[in-house]
Amino acid sequence: MTKQAELSKDLAEALDKIGAEVIHVGIFDYAGMFRERRLRRQELLDGAARAVFANVVTKWDTGENIVFPGPYRSETVRYDVESLRPYPFEAKAAALVMDYTGPQAEIMPRRVLQNQIAKARDMGFDVQAAYEFEFIVLAETAESLRAKNFANLSAFAPDNRCWSGQTAATHAGLISELEACLASADVSVFSLSVELGPGCIEATLKHRDALRAADDACFFRMFTKAFCRQRGLTASFMSLTGAGFPGIGGHINLSLRDRKSGRNAFADRADENGLSATAKSFLAGIIDLVPEVFPMIGNTVNAYRRLAPGSWAPKTVSWAPYNYAAAVRTAAETDDKARLELRLPGSDLNPYLAMAAMLGTGLDGLSRELPLTAPPISSGGPNEIPEGAERLPIDLLEATRRFKDSKRAKEIFGADFVNHYSAVCEAEDSALRKAVSAAEVQRYIEAG
Repeated sequence: MTKQAELSKDLAEALDKIGAEVIHVGIFDYAGMFRERRLRRQELLDGAARAVFANVVTKWDTGENIVFPGPYRSETVRYDVESLRPYPFEAKAAALVMDYTGPQAEIMPRRVLQNQIAKARDMGFDVQAAYEFEFIVLAETAESLRAKNFANLSAFAPDNRCWSGQTAATHAGLISELEACLASADVSVFSLSVELGPGCIEATLKHRDALRAADDACFFRMFTKAFCRQRGLTASFMSLTGAGFPGIGGHINLSLRDRKSGRNAFADRADENGLSATAKSFLAGIIDLVPEVFPMIGNTVNAYRRLAPGSWAPKTVSWAPYNYAAAVRTAAETDDKARLELRLPGSDLNPYLAMAAMLGTGLDGLSRELPLTAPPISSGGPNEIPEGAERLPIDLLEATRRFKDSKRAKEIFGADFVNHYSAVCEAEDSALRKAVSAAEVQRYIEAG
């Protein structure tokens, strides 16, 4: 049996298990949007051996403006059977991720993460991960947003306070329905609670193998947005939605597991913080290199609003045990739960690229046996800059220039990806360079 015949057979068996007759098959782009086609089961299986998809996905920005020259054509793709999951908005339907196999393959976010997972495997580790997302629910529809020119936005649950039992009780029906929707799509939620400020909700996803965890994160945002839109609401995952709203994060929890023993390679009960030498070198790699690869973590102009002066978001790559103000929070309640939590990304992160950045820099530190010389921060708060710590880039343009010039980034993630993705980020920055906010007009129009 040929590999393509095996693929069709495996895919057919997987579809049978969930009773899927309709498949939404697509690719997650640089913005994390699922670009899909809706196919009937037989058409999907008949075309599996020669499946193609338009390569323009890699050639435009968030606004779908073309950034790169052609040719614009169909390129071969491969369906990832392991990615299959039920689709929650249609009976007897499934969602399936496909990956390019031709010229675009190595520059796609999902492949960049897959390459780092393979590197970890070669080093003797499996990777487990989970995401936490804060998001803002707005009492706005697609039509009302446009009628308001996306200004003066109305929050859902404007009376919400952080972890408010009152808000949770008032809107228990909506929250429980969202959880059920996600569960029906095999997005496992550990907790779903109201958080800080008007309309703010936090979802903590359960840990899984790294690639599935990143797929979960992408589908979580997509399905949550669709769920809210169907109810006359809008879910915002912007790092900072605007005045009156809190900055929101998309944190990544990650651990390495020894492939032979299955034990958590980050755990060491003898250490005062419960961290092994492996965890410390991994953490040292993050601290050393994340400032050079920051566009993989903050890939929008808006992501850097959350890092502005006065915010609680970390301004450097600091670390500390259990400290929510640290860029990397370490936690080791038990050997099995020992993990590192990257708290730098906003909720608008690309889940594949942000995890690839964390994993790639950590593995680099591990391969170089870097010592953890940076002391843990003892407090933390708005504008606190630990002594001797390197500041993070202040905007997307600065971050992209550092990334583009980084030899180590090209060694770890590949020069083709670094060069292409840098151009994507430069285009994203340029698109908003001439945008003038109402706050700027108010500040300057009558001044002087």
